[in-house]
Amino acid sequence: MTESTRRSGGHEDEHPEGTPAQPYAAFPAAGVHPEWPPPPAHAPTTGAGHRRKRPGGPVTLLAAVALVAAAVGGGTAYAFQQLTGHGTTATDTATPVVAAGKKGDVANIAAALTPSVVEVNATLANGSSTGSGVIVSSDGEIVTNNHVVSGASSVKVRTSDGTSRTARVVGTDSSKDLALLKIDGASGLKAAPLGTSSGVQVGDTVVAIGSPEGLTSTVTSGIVSALDRDVTVSTDEGRSGQGQGGDEQWPFQFGGREFNGDTGSSTTTYKAIQTDASLNPGNSGGALIDASGRVIGINSAMYSSGSQASSSSDAGSIGLGFAIPVDTVKADLAKLRAGSTS
Repeated sequence: MTESTRRSGGHEDEHPEGTPAQPYAAFPAAGVHPEWPPPPAHAPTTGAGHRRKRPGGPVTLLAAVALVAAAVGGGTAYAFQQLTGHGTTATDTATPVVAAGKKGDVANIAAALTPSVVEVNATLANGSSTGSGVIVSSDGEIVTNNHVVSGASSVKVRTSDGTSRTARVVGTDSSKDLALLKIDGASGLKAAPLGTSSGVQVGDTVVAIGSPEGLTSTVTSGIVSALDRDVTVSTDEGRSGQGQGGDEQWPFQFGGREFNGDTGSSTTTYKAIQTDASLNPGNSGGALIDASGRVIGINSAMYSSGSQASSSSDAGSIGLGFAIPVDTVKADLAKLRAGSTS
């Protein structure tokens, strides 16, 4: 059974037997497709005997598609929230914070990411430690290096606007030199968009943001100078952190040689991104950012030609810094959130 073609008024076209039906083109109307019927002169009657037909045209189809897309998108977001437990965590699905025309513009990257990087100050049994951290959720989760807060009795963080807040250590992973902090009761913080480190190439432009020597929100730039460097760091709490004022360097090994002091007998090795962006004491735990404004690494070690015995003018970056790849960080977040203290 076929459905009769009806006009907008709801009445069938009637034609004398044997007389062909006139095409709709016989009813010209400005701006109307020749195959569509003209709009009625008056609104169709909706009273008894005239049942309004449910629309089933292109607009309805587009609306249905939009609803399906929204449902799929919402489902994806919900699944991610269930996976992470934090619906406001920035991920690599986030839109780049730097417009395509401004890609690689250090000023734009700095303006967008500086509010997402904090200074970390830890009180230790034998002194204090100063480093940096990256906000990864709007409710106050902060990723930093384990060596910045290892053995800390208390931790305070200072945001880019100068506000100081107390934070607690949620979890640590000394094998990857990572730690997760939490500012209880926080909301509305700007989470850094976490990118991916799998596509990083030697020569890519990068920006580092941190608090070297306690100078909050310091920005430096450079390139990725090497990949997959085997960096060995200490897991001994007695060797953790940078000292007050940056006098102590975090010791690490690379290529069979030790830098910035003795790493001790308890160590761990991870693959690192090497950069020539200037890193100095206090940059540990800060962000290494790509040209689109996404975090691709957590700065963790730098080589300094100076030592504790030398003058401060001899210390500082010589363009050899290392960062933990962000893919390693993302893979470790669930463990850190669960309170692991390995």
